[in-house]
Amino acid sequence: MHSVTLLLENLKMKYVVTLISIMTAFTSTAQNGKAQTIKTTFSRETTVSIIINASAKDVWQIITDGEHYTSWNSTIVSLEGDIALGERIRLKSTLDPKRTFKLKVKEMQNESRLVWGDGKGQRVFQIEPLEPGRVQFTMTEKIGGLMFPMYQKFIPPFDGSFEQFARDLKQHTERG
Repeated sequence: MHSVTLLLENLKMKYVVTLISIMTAFTSTAQNGKAQTIKTTFSRETTVSIIINASAKDVWQIITDGEHYTSWNSTIVSLEGDIALGERIRLKSTLDPKRTFKLKVKEMQNESRLVWGDGKGQRVFQIEPLEPGRVQFTMTEKIGGLMFPMYQKFIPPFDGSFEQFARDLKQHTERG
């Protein structure tokens, strides 16, 4: 019995070490405005992270102001609706300008986290203060589900669009 317990503990430790290694590698490659995508059979997750020389409050005001998205964000064709908890927004992206994404704002933690999505996926915006006047902005979108293998070939890669979104946000925010 003792050897079974030791074996289980050893397996748990290997799992944790592997998980930490994967997370560290993923986080480091998705920084500095370079997107990273991880694909599995039933999902795809794209992340980009960038340092912005601004306060969390300034970044938050920009990413929650739906009315002005198209004035600074070259990846968005249009955004209609209020970015507020429980509200629905209608978004058109340059990746598929003929399609309108009907999304629900699922979570808002002032100056730190915004989540919107639909039944196929969700996008998470995170703002992490590093020091006064400097934050790390991270955007992650995970799409998928049981039917994902059937429609994944129709979804274009997000990497370039995510990188442009991060650059646009950084440039606009740092300009003031």
